[in-house]
Amino acid sequence: MIRDRVECAFIDDERIGGALEQGKRYSPAAVRDVLAKSLELRGLDLEELAALLWVDGSELLEEVYAAARRIKETIYGKRLVFFAPLYVSDYCVNNCTYCAYKRDNKYPRRKLTMDEAREEVRAIERMGHKRIALEAGEDPANCPIDYITDVMRTIYDTHCDNGSIRRINVNIAATTVDDYRRLKDAGIGTYVLF
Repeated sequence: MIRDRVECAFIDDERIGGALEQGKRYSPAAVRDVLAKSLELRGLDLEELAALLWVDGSELLEEVYAAARRIKETIYGKRLVFFAPLYVSDYCVNNCTYCAYKRDNKYPRRKLTMDEAREEVRAIERMGHKRIALEAGEDPANCPIDYITDVMRTIYDTHCDNGSIRRINVNIAATTVDDYRRLKDAGIGTYVLF
């Protein structure tokens, strides 16, 4: 039996609002406990995260910044990594309230041709970037995985006088295991799912 697709918001406003209210009530000592837990690198729950949003007072806020810095350096080291976004397709079947790609927006949709992608990559390379975040809306008919992997190959095959792109981070909708393998075969650096 085919079930009707039910549209609903996936952001639970009530739960988030409740967590924010709960977070207001954390004492400075409780916030310090949250910071200690955060340094264990095992994650925080929604209420604990909300408590950090309510921190005021320069001393406690400095402790939050120090914990964040320590976590960042533990995970990534003392380096900064920059990447340039490359928006390749704004076709999308979803209707997310916050997104400019949402299907109810009536502007004309398009996706880059391989020649257009190549020109964008050259411009990005001329700026000195070596990493790209490939961005696309979710639309299997207009932006299939073959298109994404073709764009990736085009990016890696495009060279400028000062070098070429070394890494492509791909931000597309969740897909199948086979498609993830295809992304890997095309040279994906990191998969990003927002």
